[in-house]
Amino acid sequence: MDGACLHVLQGLHQKIKKEFDANQRVLTFEEYLHLIAENPERHLRGSAQYTVGMFEHYGKEPIKGTDDFRFGLFDFPIDGIASRLVGHEEVQSHIYRTLRSFSQLKMNNRLILLHGPNGSAKTTIAHGIMGAMERYSHTPEGAIYTFNWVFPLERYTKGGIGLQASYSPKEDINSYARLPEEEIAIKIPSELRDHPFLLIPREHRRTILREILGESKGEQIWNRLPIYLTEGDLCQRSKEIFEALLTAHRGDYKKVLMHIQIERFYYSRRYRKGLSTIEPQLHVDAQYQLLTFNKNIGNLPASLQSLNLFTLNGDLIEGNRGMIEYSDLLKRPIDSFKYLLGLCETGSVNVGSTTAHLDTIMLGSTNELQLDAFKEFPDFSSFKARIELVRTPYLLSVTQEKEIYNALIPQMSGEKPVCPETDWAIALWAVLTRLKKPNAINYPPSISNVISSLTPLDKAKLYDTGEMPAYLSPEDRKLLRSNIRKLKEEYVNIPYYEGRIGASAREVKTILFDAIQNPEYKTLSPIPLFKALEEFVKKISEYEFLKQDVKDRYHDAVEFIDVIRNEYLARIDRQIRDCIGLYDSQQWEDFIKKYVVHVSSLLRKEKIKNAITGKQEDPDK
Repeated sequence: MDGACLHVLQGLHQKIKKEFDANQRVLTFEEYLHLIAENPERHLRGSAQYTVGMFEHYGKEPIKGTDDFRFGLFDFPIDGIASRLVGHEEVQSHIYRTLRSFSQLKMNNRLILLHGPNGSAKTTIAHGIMGAMERYSHTPEGAIYTFNWVFPLERYTKGGIGLQASYSPKEDINSYARLPEEEIAIKIPSELRDHPFLLIPREHRRTILREILGESKGEQIWNRLPIYLTEGDLCQRSKEIFEALLTAHRGDYKKVLMHIQIERFYYSRRYRKGLSTIEPQLHVDAQYQLLTFNKNIGNLPASLQSLNLFTLNGDLIEGNRGMIEYSDLLKRPIDSFKYLLGLCETGSVNVGSTTAHLDTIMLGSTNELQLDAFKEFPDFSSFKARIELVRTPYLLSVTQEKEIYNALIPQMSGEKPVCPETDWAIALWAVLTRLKKPNAINYPPSISNVISSLTPLDKAKLYDTGEMPAYLSPEDRKLLRSNIRKLKEEYVNIPYYEGRIGASAREVKTILFDAIQNPEYKTLSPIPLFKALEEFVKKISEYEFLKQDVKDRYHDAVEFIDVIRNEYLARIDRQIRDCIGLYDSQQWEDFIKKYVVHVSSLLRKEKIKNAITGKQEDPDK
């Protein structure tokens, strides 16, 4: 057994070592320049360009009849919140277009603020993007690097590295980047995970690109670089170390780079590496503290021991070069996030006695009530130009809403069997509570009567599958079909838009749980679900959407239960008829086609070819 365990560990060791080397986890600065020369588009990206590349890496699918896309990154399980993001393609596309604009502007000059009712998947969307960034950073296309300062043991130097000391390695070595840990006296990471390209002095970066890429290619890449890489500089701690070493080595830049260890890092929301979530608690988002290494401080070069090196930490610092999520941003006092005005404008924020230059995507969330209140503050006009508002409403498609519960119900029900149509029934009820009555005056006279006649169920079916009400004439159906998009966009530009008010997925989960816990039923079907709904709609004081005035059957959560019950019975009736073969739907279709052909021929006074005899015959009256 011991031998088997040893063999397994040895195999695991070899796999991890092979993966480590293949992923180029540790490089010298010269090796990193080779990576840039091989693929500058990949290794010279700011956070916005990186995230756009990530969106495109997972693919996108156009949504028929719109300018929006479904992005593949949202099809992965999301942080324990959902198996995948359902719907919200318009939100996905809005975020993507905003990131593209950041790339074109060469800086992230706005905070993307998702706003919508509670439970409309704002957090799911944010965490979906963060999760995709984590996965992408583990791929060759998503490799991202920072650097550490490495100082070897004294045996690698002659008399230290002080200003008065001559500095040269005892061994023939060009870089300390690959020294084993036991040979390193002290390692100082770049606290902001600075991009290694910033180690090249600002005035030489353009020239370096031209030299390693060629004149034309170098200029092309330079013109696409974000301001962070063309005009940015090292964080204060790294800058002071750089200048001290450059002075100690009498301007020998190559010797300074000997202390650089390029390190690949991976995004991680859990460990707050390039991804940071700021909750609405009251504390500063970054701190400035004296950097101490205890007994290791004596291992620093003499030229650095005289420096007061400070370290930055906090949510802003942890999220640099990635994404910062401001959860429920507007629940915080305005003074606690006023710094965002300067951060969006300049890309920098004052922390203690230093200025931190950041390259990060800022994405926040808020509900509509908080946003409405925020708009009344005098400071809103200042924030307005620095915030990209992205509306995130409830879903209005029964099929999409059903998909949420299709994955959720089996988890909640445990060993209790689940009957078909349960997810459809609760999804339909949720969507019906969210719909608004169309206003006929917003439509041409030719269609206004048709629009005003639509019931909530008619509208739900129309939104979901395009199904037309059976009572409409062919001409009315044609008119309605041509106005579906206008119908969906009727309330887009008003504060109380369609999808702002209604039952959220969170409330639906409560209803489902009550139905599952009902001891009268051994299965979860629409029947116990209707009972749970009947109890739920009595809680008018607890839920805002239940307080709405009923208007021509819209917003009537109580009546919707009967509507769904009747629809459920009709669906069951059709399914039973299909199962026992009372009629064949194909036979009806063939009969109707034949009927239309005979009527048409009769009206045109034409004959019809008999399919059996081949003779031309009069239409059969």
